[in-house]
Amino acid sequence: MADCRFLACLPANRSIAMKKRIAVEELRPGMRVVAIDRSWLVTPFLSHRLTITSQEQIAQLKACGVCMVEIATDMGSEEAVALAESVDPNGGEAPVPSDSVETVDSEPVSFEEELKTAKEIYRAAKAVIQGAMQDVRLGRAINMEAVDRVVSDMAESVLRNLDALTSLSRLKRFDEYTFYHSVNTSLLAMALGRDRGFAKGELHQIGVGALLHDIGKTKIPNELLNKPARLEPDEMELMKQHVMRGVEILSETTGLSEAHTKPALEHHERVDGTGYPFGRSKDGISHFGRIASIVDIYDAITSDRCYHRGRPPHDALQYLYLLSLKGHLDAELVQRFIRVVGVFPVGSLVELNTGEVAVVRRVHRETPLAPLIVIVKSASNVLLSKPIECDLREEMRISGRTIRVVKGPHDVGIDPAVYLDEEPI
Repeated sequence: MADCRFLACLPANRSIAMKKRIAVEELRPGMRVVAIDRSWLVTPFLSHRLTITSQEQIAQLKACGVCMVEIATDMGSEEAVALAESVDPNGGEAPVPSDSVETVDSEPVSFEEELKTAKEIYRAAKAVIQGAMQDVRLGRAINMEAVDRVVSDMAESVLRNLDALTSLSRLKRFDEYTFYHSVNTSLLAMALGRDRGFAKGELHQIGVGALLHDIGKTKIPNELLNKPARLEPDEMELMKQHVMRGVEILSETTGLSEAHTKPALEHHERVDGTGYPFGRSKDGISHFGRIASIVDIYDAITSDRCYHRGRPPHDALQYLYLLSLKGHLDAELVQRFIRVVGVFPVGSLVELNTGEVAVVRRVHRETPLAPLIVIVKSASNVLLSKPIECDLREEMRISGRTIRVVKGPHDVGIDPAVYLDEEPI
């Protein structure tokens, strides 16, 4: 049964003059929902307020068991419906452009066209960070020419198509975690920067800084990095030293500015002052640092490590959202990050309302709850010899198929990469 007590827990929006409680069947595009009779954390929306922009959103609320909603009534229902065509799909939040140079877009290309190039760039980036860490271990200077070149390629890819390179952040290798994590942190940071309107120069800076954000771990003993148990207090203090050791390495690297070091210095800081190494609060943390902290956590907790199994991407997004509610992370940036990777990121395993199991192949930014999927198991839990590609944008209208719940690869014994035509890079 829906928990109606949740309605009383939500803070009122001070800009709303009145609210009205209606049945979910009465919702129309253009209406602004300010509360529902279920926790938002059991829905895919991950937001305390939602402007209805499509019938698909209403269908998803119904599928999650929502019966009653509260809407803002500072305008009449008829006016709200009339405004449906002009509703901002971001819920009224305008992008915040960079204060420096105007962003210059590369010529946009399709997801399919960019994906092949993105794979080559990802492979090159992994080789570059692997080489950089080896150089540091051997006391050699980082090859910044190679770093600059591959980050420029990554930035161009993100500018051509925001989703192609970002979709590859699902790639993980347990035995090469540090290299994959560095590349994923970099490409996700650039994707979020792109969404924020960063100029090419800023994308390059945060891309370089994020690619090298864990370079200080080359100075931490391997037995500590790979310990399959919780660190003791003294071990944790030693582990924390990777931040300042990394900053020291980057500060001595020719061609890097202070901005390049921000992701390394601040990716463990938290906006409520509970992070390290300096316990800085929001105003004391750079924009690069706040972005780096979000993408670093996301990739880390979706990866298999010697001390934990990776979480499904959707679960990781809910965790980030909870951290933002508690004040640890920048809430506005977390919500933007969710839009960038999608509510159900590429590679997610999902169970449909039909009982079928599918892999998310592509996110539709305009309909985040209805991605392109590949059905791999039947409703009777039989592995299909010929997987079925299915676009939920159409299926929600034709057959009523919707996503019911997210599954973990270990729970269903399926490797999503097999169905995405991917081999470990």
